[in-house]
Amino acid sequence: MKTRRFALVGLLLTFAFALLVGLPVPAWAQEIVVLESAPKARAVIGEPSSEFFVRFDRPIDHQRSTLAIYRNDTRVERLVPRLDSAPDVLFARAPTLSPGTYTLRWAVSTPTGAKVLEGSIPFTVKAQQ
Repeated sequence: MKTRRFALVGLLLTFAFALLVGLPVPAWAQEIVVLESAPKARAVIGEPSSEFFVRFDRPIDHQRSTLAIYRNDTRVERLVPRLDSAPDVLFARAPTLSPGTYTLRWAVSTPTGAKVLEGSIPFTVKAQQ
């Protein structure tokens, strides 16, 4: 157990040193972070929404990235990302959704194509009154 702990600490120190001196960090060590989305995670949407986006902490490859809306693990709609959106934003238009619980699933590729990362954003559409 101690050996694993020392190996992990050594790996982390190596990455920290690489960042300090400006050496590139390997692609497998990079993670992408969601900074903002519409809808927000666990949001309850009361009005029809036709625009969905996810903003990341770095540029993405729009042509190799996807957005889809799921309900109960079944794909409801595959969205077509706009290729002319900001370099760090995956944006698409969607049809009006009926009331229910959904998940916006995204998969993005880095511009170098080194890695595809995936995530999901749960949200709910409530009935109009």
